[in-house]
Amino acid sequence: MAEESNDLFGKMLKGGTIDNSDPQMYRLWEAVAKTIELSAALNTSVNIDEIRERLSELTGKQIDLSTIVFIPFYTNFGKHITIGKSVFINHACSFLDLGGITIEDNVLIGPKVNLITENHPVNPAQRKSLVLGSIRIKKNAWLGAGVTVLPGVTIGENAIVAAGAVVTKDVADNSVVGGVPAKLIKSIEEAE
Repeated sequence: MAEESNDLFGKMLKGGTIDNSDPQMYRLWEAVAKTIELSAALNTSVNIDEIRERLSELTGKQIDLSTIVFIPFYTNFGKHITIGKSVFINHACSFLDLGGITIEDNVLIGPKVNLITENHPVNPAQRKSLVLGSIRIKKNAWLGAGVTVLPGVTIGENAIVAAGAVVTKDVADNSVVGGVPAKLIKSIEEAE
């Protein structure tokens, strides 16, 4: 899929507002229809290898054999998801990835985690437009059960996000955050 700057999908990865009247918006709806079809097949997989194979098709990127994803798994697009090596994604996660989601190596993602790269303008006249911001989950981060990460957020290396937290701003490396909105609880002291 072309990611040129004037291409709808390239503009999405750059972030910012995509007007609902964009003449290429029909391409998004075509892609979403295909994602719905692929998601149905993914969520009827019968083993981890089949899940990897179907998720690779859905994302358009090979999922490494060291990565484990449990179903059900939900996404509205899929092609803007990148998953590293030795990643574990638990049941019932939802990744809205139009703005781009990058999950680096050795990340743990608990059940029912929501990674949301999409928002809408406050102005009611523009509400159907998209406001996009990418999400990056850095190496060795751990997102507890039911965490929600909002658009434009980076979760730092080795960071822990406590169960149920809503993350609205970047999380520093080697820190533990929790709450709604998530706030610093403590720093992780490096093991010797």
